[in-house]
Amino acid sequence: MTSRETGDTAWVLEPILEVPHVVAAVLLTRDGLVTGYTDALSQASAERVAAITSTVQGACRTAAAAFADRDGAEVRQVVIESDHGYVLIVPTDHGTCVAAYGDAEVRLDLLAHRVHSQVARLGEKAMAAAARHAKGGAPA
Repeated sequence: MTSRETGDTAWVLEPILEVPHVVAAVLLTRDGLVTGYTDALSQASAERVAAITSTVQGACRTAAAAFADRDGAEVRQVVIESDHGYVLIVPTDHGTCVAAYGDAEVRLDLLAHRVHSQVARLGEKAMAAAARHAKGGAPA
């Protein structure tokens, strides 16, 4: 499997596809722009998934804030269960998001563990790039 990417995103998405029954994954910005996607999706499908994922995250943040009677809330993950399988959406702290889809046979705990692990790796890479940039080095 290779990921179709606008940047170097294969290292983020490929490990997610190693979980049995995971079909596809997308890396996107918080505002719904595709950064990378896996071969199971066409570019048009990846863009549609990214736009929908962005909207779902916004709705979930609003709902969480409303239930907590707060002005805002950050979502840690969104799980959508359907008769076809599961969608797991995990935002990062630096404005991106990973969304993955597994069929009805996927073990949700394994999928969640792998996606959260990759999100943590994204955060480590972003922090390392920010530190190099702050020291006068070139941004990554």
